[in-house]
Amino acid sequence: MAAHYRDDILHGRDHPDTHASDNRWRHQESGAFARHAGKTTSAREADARHGSKDLSDFFNTTRIDPQSSSGEGSGKYKPIMVAGNAHNGPLTDEGLATQHDGALAGEVTARNSSTPEVKCGPLLNYRRMENETWFGSVLVVTKGGGLGGHPLVPELTLRIVGNVQPAVGASAQEQAVVGRANGAGNEHYGVANGVGYGNSQEATSASQIPSNGTGAHAATNGVEKNPWEVNVVGTKLYSDPTNTFWRFNLEVPMQQAEIQCEYDISGLEFTQGNKSGKQHFYIPAISESMRIMFHSCNGFSVGTDEAAWSGAALWNDVNRVHQKTPFHVMLGGGDQIYNDGIRVKGPLRAWTDIANPKKRREFPFTESLRRDCDFYYVNNYIRWYGTEPFATANAQIAQLNLWDDHDIIDGFGSYTDDFMRCSVFKGIGGVANKYYLLFQHHLAPPATSFTTDAAQATAEDRASDELQQLENTYVMKEKNIDSSYIIGDRPGPYVTDHSRSIYARLGARVAFFGIDARTERTRHQVNYPETYDIIVQRLRNELGAAKASSSPIQHLVVLLGIPIAYPRLTWLENVFSSPVIAPIKFLNKRFGFGGGFFNHFDGSVDLLDDLDDHYTARTHKKERLMLVQKLQDLASEFSVRVSILGGDVHLAAVGRFYSNLKLNIPIANDHRYMVNIISSAIVNKPPPQAVANLIARRNKLHHLDLNTDETLMKFFDKDPGQSQKTANSNKVTMPSRNWAMLTENYRGSQIPNGHATNGHVNGDENHEMTGRPVETIPNAKDGHSWLHKGEMDAGTMHKAADSAKHGADNDGSLDVCIRVEIDQHDAEGKTRAYGMTIPTLVYEGAADQTLRKRDHLPGSRGKA
Repeated sequence: MAAHYRDDILHGRDHPDTHASDNRWRHQESGAFARHAGKTTSAREADARHGSKDLSDFFNTTRIDPQSSSGEGSGKYKPIMVAGNAHNGPLTDEGLATQHDGALAGEVTARNSSTPEVKCGPLLNYRRMENETWFGSVLVVTKGGGLGGHPLVPELTLRIVGNVQPAVGASAQEQAVVGRANGAGNEHYGVANGVGYGNSQEATSASQIPSNGTGAHAATNGVEKNPWEVNVVGTKLYSDPTNTFWRFNLEVPMQQAEIQCEYDISGLEFTQGNKSGKQHFYIPAISESMRIMFHSCNGFSVGTDEAAWSGAALWNDVNRVHQKTPFHVMLGGGDQIYNDGIRVKGPLRAWTDIANPKKRREFPFTESLRRDCDFYYVNNYIRWYGTEPFATANAQIAQLNLWDDHDIIDGFGSYTDDFMRCSVFKGIGGVANKYYLLFQHHLAPPATSFTTDAAQATAEDRASDELQQLENTYVMKEKNIDSSYIIGDRPGPYVTDHSRSIYARLGARVAFFGIDARTERTRHQVNYPETYDIIVQRLRNELGAAKASSSPIQHLVVLLGIPIAYPRLTWLENVFSSPVIAPIKFLNKRFGFGGGFFNHFDGSVDLLDDLDDHYTARTHKKERLMLVQKLQDLASEFSVRVSILGGDVHLAAVGRFYSNLKLNIPIANDHRYMVNIISSAIVNKPPPQAVANLIARRNKLHHLDLNTDETLMKFFDKDPGQSQKTANSNKVTMPSRNWAMLTENYRGSQIPNGHATNGHVNGDENHEMTGRPVETIPNAKDGHSWLHKGEMDAGTMHKAADSAKHGADNDGSLDVCIRVEIDQHDAEGKTRAYGMTIPTLVYEGAADQTLRKRDHLPGSRGKA
């Protein structure tokens, strides 16, 4: 206070306050004192240094009285009680003002409460772009909670710390700020107008970043600092006696240049490793599309020797690339976590060990078992999402995730229907969905989930049983689900919740659509027919609105999770389902013969649930055809290039659909040309070399319909390291851990509208994409050949595999790079890059060109 008084004397009472604290609680009087002061006296002046009797009187009325010699207190004194402590009960929902403003009734300050400890996070998510605004969220999980929770609400400070500007004459790859994505203590270095700055705040142009409406343009020596900054109060999503989940909703105005943002969470204690509440992320310019990272199968199967595979080593590679050229979004294609251990070392071990299938189906999922499963799932998430280097990527690259079976348990949804409807599967489906929504989507979960206690009770008792799940537990009711979600009409058959597919714009000319292929899945369907109708209508509305705007969508990136352009393994399904296997199954049930060849759930061959999961499975054949044709219709209607992402199979490959070559449709005009980028796994071990070679041998030319063919393309011109991964004849499958990146070719100028027949720009015959002249492109003989210029020299020699050239063209095409692990024993996760380019689509009525049955290519092999 002496400093304030001295400044008042020197500069007058109206001088700028240089002693202000960023902590909103530091200078705020308690509610109790405010009421006391209001009744007893008027507020004193700040320099009235001797008028403090009213404050001392207030303290004396509420302090603890010294013990008398008799050990009894006297007078009107009473103990000071903090809201939520053992004396005066929990701080209930009524004790909190609206969760969105975070105001606390009871006015508890940091001085009378310990700091909450962070158990997991921060986790950064991306939601959508709208009206030149970027929307996302940050999640942290703190220790302890319940209905009272912690009396302090954490707060996040979000600021724009710099424009990402290139130096004069810089190459396309130097247009990004070089940052150190290594968790706490980040140092980011920016380059603006040819001058490098150690602090990227000094590279900020006030004319390019709007004020926050408070005139906060503090200038020091003519340098603008922190011209845009907001404080975001945490929203409590869920809290039980063990954990509390806090979400911070982020909204950032996009700029004419790419920007670097910083967020800092105060009021929390970060105790894990080097993690802190201060992190950075990047947002593209209004005129740019996002740099995309894609991964799947981000965990280890049960029984894997994790040390032999150097843990999650490839996330080191992701972070290295992010340091050099930051990603704007990270797409999770499913199996972001592996929860299969619940049946080996978790609470489902006793159920798994039941040999009799009938007893296993009738096993109850009691409230006690639900609590045990709840404990397993949340702690497995906290452990895995806090594991480095994955944890660093979580905090600095905005995630956009969809789940698959291992996010629940291996094969969930693809076992026989009567077995999937058993109490245990319905129960763990509910518990897994709860933590999937919290950790991966930052959404409040349903208030309760399935237990047999409640299911078998009367209506009156059922409510009481369900309330057991909410004992000392707070669950926020989401008033509005984010508009990026496409919600299914009815709950899934085994997960009693609605599916959540996602549409989001990924910058100026790229959009994303991800289908929830697990919530509604059964052995005979992936999604309900009405769900496809809802999805197609939403996509048609979004693409139509974009087409009418000044920035139409040119690329639609579709995430299906499971590969859809992939070799048929129907013959293997037939073998595993044939009567020949029956005697072996009998020996397995009676004597354990066959070991891990059979799963521990329904006794079927362990690989059969994986095969049934595939779109190419015979049970999904019609649904697959319908989905691909719907995507073709959207491509032709809106002249948008559709590209598909898939994972699940633990190897890398590139499949594609395309018009039957007899139609002579150039790829640049072919709405049926859709590339399926298969990238899996980033952590889990790959299949043996023999399996990859077997799949490659099954890579036939197939006919989806009379007008559409499909096959895997030759993509891997060499193995990633010295050890032999594949047979010399296998150029289409790579059994090594891997991840993928996609970047639009855009240099900040107008993208040409005219395209030649091989995907290059008209009038630019010397345009380099692969280093090979345009005129040397051979005519494709079949789908095993290069179909357009972007496929020429696909692999290590392609320009998309070169970090200096990746995304450096300006024709609007999409560069694809799959980065493959060189050595599984290398903890640094070094990779070799393989590349290709996907051209934009200029639709010119190719859908009108179709074949009749008699026009079909002679000698073709394969069936749809």
